Parts: sequence; structure tokens; C-alpha cells
Amino acid sequence: MTAVDVVVSSRVASLLADMTLEEKLAQITGFWEDEKGDVVAPLQGEVSVTGGLDEATRHGIGHFTRIYGTTPVDADARARVLWERQRALVTGTRQGIPAIVHEEILTGLSAWKAATYPGPLTWGAAFDPALVARMGALIGRDCRALGIHQGLAPVLDVVRDPRWGRVEECIGEDPYLVGEIGTSYVEGVQSEGVHATLKHFVGYSASRSGRNFGPVSMGPRELRDVMMVPFEMAVVDGGVRSVMHAYTEIDGMPTAADGSLLTGVLRDEWGFDGVVVADYFGVAFLHLLHGIARDLSEAAALALEAGVDVELPTGDAYLAPLAAAVRDGRVPEELVDRAVARVLAQKESLGLLDASFDGPAPSGVELDGPEHREVARLLAERGIVLLANDGTLPLAAAGDDAAAGSGASSRIAVIGPNADRYQAMFGCYSFANHVLDKRPGTELGLDVPTVLDAVRDELGPVLSARGCDVQDGSRDGFAEAVSAAQAADVAIVVVGDQAGLFGRGTSGEGCDTDSLELPGVQRDLVEEVLATGTPVVLVLVTGRPYAIGWALERCAAVVQAFFPGEEGARAIAGVLSGRVNPSGRLPVSIPRDTGAQPYSYLHPRLGGDTDVTNLSSAPPLGFGEGLSYTTFAYEDLAAVDAATDGTMRVAVTVRNTGDRDGDEVVQVYAHQRRASLTRPVAQLVGFARVPLAAGESRRVTLDIPAARLAFSGRQLVRAVEPGEVELWVGTPVRRELEAVVALTGSRCAVGRESARRVRVEVG
Repeated sequence: MTAVDVVVSSRVASLLADMTLEEKLAQITGFWEDEKGDVVAPLQGEVSVTGGLDEATRHGIGHFTRIYGTTPVDADARARVLWERQRALVTGTRQGIPAIVHEEILTGLSAWKAATYPGPLTWGAAFDPALVARMGALIGRDCRALGIHQGLAPVLDVVRDPRWGRVEECIGEDPYLVGEIGTSYVEGVQSEGVHATLKHFVGYSASRSGRNFGPVSMGPRELRDVMMVPFEMAVVDGGVRSVMHAYTEIDGMPTAADGSLLTGVLRDEWGFDGVVVADYFGVAFLHLLHGIARDLSEAAALALEAGVDVELPTGDAYLAPLAAAVRDGRVPEELVDRAVARVLAQKESLGLLDASFDGPAPSGVELDGPEHREVARLLAERGIVLLANDGTLPLAAAGDDAAAGSGASSRIAVIGPNADRYQAMFGCYSFANHVLDKRPGTELGLDVPTVLDAVRDELGPVLSARGCDVQDGSRDGFAEAVSAAQAADVAIVVVGDQAGLFGRGTSGEGCDTDSLELPGVQRDLVEEVLATGTPVVLVLVTGRPYAIGWALERCAAVVQAFFPGEEGARAIAGVLSGRVNPSGRLPVSIPRDTGAQPYSYLHPRLGGDTDVTNLSSAPPLGFGEGLSYTTFAYEDLAAVDAATDGTMRVAVTVRNTGDRDGDEVVQVYAHQRRASLTRPVAQLVGFARVPLAAGESRRVTLDIPAARLAFSGRQLVRAVEPGEVELWVGTPVRRELEAVVALTGSRCAVGRESARRVRVEVG
């Protein structure tokens, strides 16, 4: 592909034709003012360009990197600085082109005092694409108001191994769930004129042994049929404008140098016409870590040819090293032109080619107002999963025993390392844990109660004890915790993770684990409290699922919250009290143990329990499971045959048979009985969140594209094969009602024009 293959406007073509090589290279690099040396990216201190702003922008610049998100700065003051820098580009450079400003937006805009929403595992647990789209729109609106043009999210990596530290950034272990939720997020962000960026293309979450940056050993079918599916949905259906390559190397080929992926799949197959950006320092890593490039100039050549248009966060390889390679004939300038044309087209679509920045900078932008809070609350409430309950929940407030479950009490102890820590509500890409953890004493700037605070507000006075810390091995606080439990009728024990970066936490980027037991001595703490005989309500506030089968059997109740955000503690307290009827469903399986990993419910017959092995791989609680304080029943399942290029219509009536209002997540699964290659024993093909008043019933109709059952055949062409398909509502292992339909016709290849998303109607 050459520059002439990129379709651009006459204005962009004219700009490109007039540029010097230095001006071109400036447009495909970023500038990052690395505040105070804080490490928020891998090997940041070793490869970051240290030149100042004036030198970096002398010929213009493509991106300003994390203007708001690197250090705690007042948004008004930072906006004024940004406007001055943009104005200087417009008036002080020959081409007068402003920069794209990008920020991290995984759990909200990563800026001081900006709303921090639940982490992506909570999005998956909520099974609510519309609410995620609403959150995305709020994030996009805040970005646009502050002059931010591109957000580095969502993460569409499919969870394969819970030992991997970045599981907390993912949506779930099912590619369709990830794709549907992630595409909705993209649509929300981009509805406000801000470009979303898919991360990390592709295969990053399948690293060996769950190690960050670990090599990936994955066949082309699994890569296509599992890992690529969410990206394809977000590109083809969501119209995403940017994609970030992964740090991955797959079967020895680093993604940043793999043109078959970054050009062949993304552009030629899927029709992507946006911009591919490097994960931070990913181009330099072709030389420094992967070792396939002799130096940075060769790294630049490999990445540029493969299809990496923009080097982020700085220009380590795409500035001087690439300039030298172009001038001595090692890299055709047409490759540079191709990337620059795409960047200029992006800037044109964002309105930057006409922006003067001669007006005042924005001020007084509301970054955490009532609407932010409402969406944060709803998503947290809908994403909390009740894993077990013997009737102890819901609890009663002091003096309100009549409202309680059978084990409720007015004497409550709140115990555990995550009971009184607001940081426990957030993931590693929250501003609190990404930036503020390096600045002790800096105020958070948000109203974020701890679980202890929220339980007191919800249920009245309680006893409390920390018991232990998240990570260390000290048991000095056990005696106090045991004493509190003995004095109470119910002990709420709040355990889990501390998110961080590169070993500074138990979950997060570079915080992988060898064990899926609770970190530190937290299990020992729970065991000590259980030994008192006081009923234990275990609350897990984590970034990954842990091997807690023992707790499911022995605790009175178990509640799972995946980094539930600024309103998370109130949502947890609401579930404990019954003010919130839990409706979250597991987006990842609860692991049996560490040795059973990697595991996915999307396994063929021989990937599950059989009589040819002495070991079980079945999780104690699997994908899609979750309890409620009411009960639901299914009636009248109807499903009709469909053509391989058509749509399967599935309809079912769901009834709330209890005495409380509640939401049911209707899940439809499929299994193709015979195919040319082995197929998963269960595969999610559709879902719908349905609110139901006590006693109410509703008819749910799902039009499911047959393409949802496509797989890469013997010739590695993704297609739908004819044959019998088992369909059921329930979970992968629990079939409430089931039917068999036929896919008729011939084998039908799936292309970019094929439908991928399910249409849902609730009557």
C-alpha cells in the first residue's frame, strides 16, 4: 500500500504535498511531558524522549500525550496550558496544525477529580450495553469539553487466564459479551465527537502463564474465533476510529510488526479506515524487548510497514531514527506519507484543521456531577454479583429486623483489609491508583465512601476491625478481628485486591500472580472469623476472580464486586441491606484452582470433565451465574430454523415468581451438534437484561444472526455450517428451557457485511 491508496480530501493531499520530512514525522509522533518521573508505562524511564516542548513541537506534533492524566492538576489551569500550546502550534509552526490530545478513559476520564466509574469486569457483569453506552457518552462529553480528542479505551482482550494482572481491564471471558459491551462503549464515546481506541490488538490476554508481555502460543482458529471477534464487532459495527496494537508476540511474530494483522485483517478484511497507534513504546520494543530489529530505525521501518501509523507516547523511533532510514533509502517515504495522510484525515474529521484556539480555554467543566454519579451508581449496582446466600442476606438495619433475611441481625461487624479503603473501589487505570498512589497526601477530590462508611450509613452502627493488610503477611490484627466477630451476630468480611502498576499492587498492569488464593493472609483471616461460629458474609472487591470455592461452601453469603467505582461502596451496602436487588452475572468463571488455568467455559467436549482424566476442570461457579433476592421462571421457549446466512429468532417468556422487584439477565446459549471441527459445548449467542416487578412476566424476543455461530474451518475461512443446533436459556451448564433448530443451506462465509449483533425486543 502506498500513499495514493489512502483516500483523503484535496485539503489533506495539499498539506501532505507541502510538508518536509521533519514535518511529516512530527505528525506521526507524540509529546509527553513526563511529570516528576512517575512510572505509568512499561520501561518508561529507559526509552522516553527527554527533549523539551519547544524542540519537540518545532515542526508541529501529532499528539499531546496525557495532558490531564499524568499528574494531579486543576482542570481549568491545565486547559489554559493546553490552549496556549495549541495556539502556539497554529501560529508558530509553518503548517499551523494543532495536536490530537489523547487520554486514558478506561474507567472514566483519567484526570484529577473526574468521575471514576466501575471497571470493565463490572460492565460485563451488568450485561447492560445501553448503560455502558450512556457512560461512554458522558466520558466522551467530558473529553470534548476539555479539548481531548481521543480516548485510549475500551480494552477488548478476552479473558483467558485470571493470573494475568490486566484481567481487571477486561470485560469478560466470552467474545460476544466483550464485543457487544465494548462496541456500545465505542458508540457512546464517539457519539460525542471523540475517537475511541481499541486495545490491545490482538491476543494480549493469552500470554503464557498469565505473565504480562509473555509470548502467546495460540493457533490461528482460536485467534480468529475468540480473540478477534470483539475487535471485528467494534470495527465493522461500531465504526471505531482508532486501534492500538498489542505488546504481544504470537508464535514468534510481534504484533507491532505484523502487517497480516494490522493491514491484512484490520484494513483489507474489515475495512478499517482509521488510525493505528502504538501502545506506549511498543515500536521501540521491537528492538529493546522482542529483538527483531537491530536498532530503533529498523524498528520504525518494521512497524510503519506493518501499519502502525502513530508512535506513542513520544517519537523514540519515528523521529530521528526514521528520518535517517528514509534519507539513506532504507525506508520508502511513501510509507511515511501513508501514515501522515491517515493522521491528517483524522485531524480533519475532528475539526482540528480549522481550529484556531484563539478563544478562552474552557473552565468550570463539571466532571463529577449528578448524571455522572447516577450512571456510576446504576452500573455498580447492576454489576455486583451475589454468588452464594443461605438466607442471611439481606441484612436488617438496627431496629429493623422485620426487613431482614432469616439470619439478619442488628449487631454487625465489618472486618477486613478492604473494608475501610476507598482505593479498593478502583482499578489500576483509575486516577487514584494510576497517579495519586505516587503522591501520598494529595486529596482524592471525589466523594468516595469506603464499604465501612456505606454500611454504617445503610445499616447503622457497626463494630469494625481491619484484621490484616491486602498484601503483607502480618497477622497482628487477627485478634481484634476475631473479637469483633465474636461480639456480632453477622460478620461482613471485605477482602480482595489493591490495584497498582508493575508490582505496586495485587492486580493491574504488571501485577500478575502465581496463585489464585486471596493475596497475603486474607484467607487465613476469613478462616479465623469463620472459626468463631459467627455467620460470615464475604465481600470480594477484586480485579480478578479468585479460587474461593471453599468460601462458597462455608460462608453464609458471598458477594463479588469487581472494582465498582466511586459509587461502589454504596452499591455494596445496598445489596447487603436489600435496598438493591442483586442482578449481576459472572463475566468470568470462578476458578477451581490455579493449576486448572487457563480455563474458559468455551471449551470443546474434551476440555471439560471426562472419564479420561483424574482431574476436574469445572469451576465451582461458572460464567453467567448469579443470584437474586427474588426468583424467576421461564416459559414457552420458541425457536425456528434459519438459513446459514439468516437469523435465528428465539422467544421466551420470563416471569418474576418472587415477592420483590428485580432484573433477570436472559441468556441464550447454543451448541452445534456436528461440525467439520470441534465446537464449544456452550456458546453465548444472545442476552437481554429484563426488569420485572414481583409477579410480572414479559416476552423476550432475540433475533440472533446465524453468523454468531461462525468459525474458521479447515481452510481458515470463517463461515456458518449447516446442521442441528441446540439452543437453551439459562447458563452454560444450567438449561432452563431448550430447543433444537436447524441451520439450512450451504456453508456460508462471513464477511464485513454480515450481521453480528443481536436485536432484542422485550414485550
